[in-house]
Amino acid sequence: MKTLPPGSTIGILGGGQLGRMLASAAAELGYRTHVLAPDRESVAAQTSSSLTRADYHNRIVLKDFAAACDVVTYEFENIDVAPVEWLAEHVPVHPGPQALRVSQERVAEKSFVEGLGGRPARWAAVNSRADLDAGLLHTGTPAVLKTARFGYDGKGQAVIRTPADADAAWDSIGGPAVLEAFIDFSHEFSVLIARREDGLVARYPVPHNVHENAVLRTSTLPAPAEILAQAEEATALTVRIAEALDYVGVLACEFFVSADGPVFNEMAPRVHNSGHWTIEGATTSQFENHIRAICGLPLGDTALTAPGVAMENLIGEDAERWAEILAEPGAHLHLYGKDIRPGRKMGHVTRLG
Repeated sequence: MKTLPPGSTIGILGGGQLGRMLASAAAELGYRTHVLAPDRESVAAQTSSSLTRADYHNRIVLKDFAAACDVVTYEFENIDVAPVEWLAEHVPVHPGPQALRVSQERVAEKSFVEGLGGRPARWAAVNSRADLDAGLLHTGTPAVLKTARFGYDGKGQAVIRTPADADAAWDSIGGPAVLEAFIDFSHEFSVLIARREDGLVARYPVPHNVHENAVLRTSTLPAPAEILAQAEEATALTVRIAEALDYVGVLACEFFVSADGPVFNEMAPRVHNSGHWTIEGATTSQFENHIRAICGLPLGDTALTAPGVAMENLIGEDAERWAEILAEPGAHLHLYGKDIRPGRKMGHVTRLG
């Protein structure tokens, strides 16, 4: 496995807060970063060495970007796979395009995970109004209709509590979509691993995640016993997913605790919101381990740095509590440099102890 020495340049596709924190972690290890993003405002540009503001499909831009980078990664999966495939022919890209292709399309993702022995909720592919009726016979109600591509944080979803809600759901989402049965679960949790190209894997302790309005609110550790009882099975599946994709970098998979065992929800081929606690709460953060993995460096220790760790997302006007949080002993504040908008992830705070 080739090791990229400090001083090399890491390309980052995407200009959001995950790219911002990746660039910070890379800088601490002596790497330069080059962000490519179409966004008018890029918070990742505030911490990166350089920025190219352009569309991902511009081949002239991609050619120059590939020439300027020693390795390329991405900070979110809502990127069309075609430019990533083109880049992979000219410069190492980690994770590879296959991980992106599987994770950004829910039908492909669920089929792939089932083939590895995973347990998603009952589901059906929906490409027409008739498909929705047939799918409801399989999943029952209540169920949720989700756009097959590019949905996140509850966007692109419609709940169907009774068959009478199907028309409104179809009008809202249409197809292609995925219909998922509601499941009876007690807790939500996520598995985060870092994997190198040679197959070495570092596993993080699993956090207990709580969502509000389909957006992650808190991640806390150590997780309750109900989660810990299913964490080993969920972690083993996550490792199998990474191996099957020849994955390099940090991979996150979300799960529900059910009476039948861990139910797979979705995967994210990148650093993940539920791993933000690792910046202060683990010996090596998810961001540093992602950089280590894609650069061929030894993976860092993932042990907790305190008996208890809690991460709270700051959403919308929560960010205005910055002075209060800074005065709080044991609290570590991270603000992403964004303009405040309702429902927007503005930052997070991690509490140790």
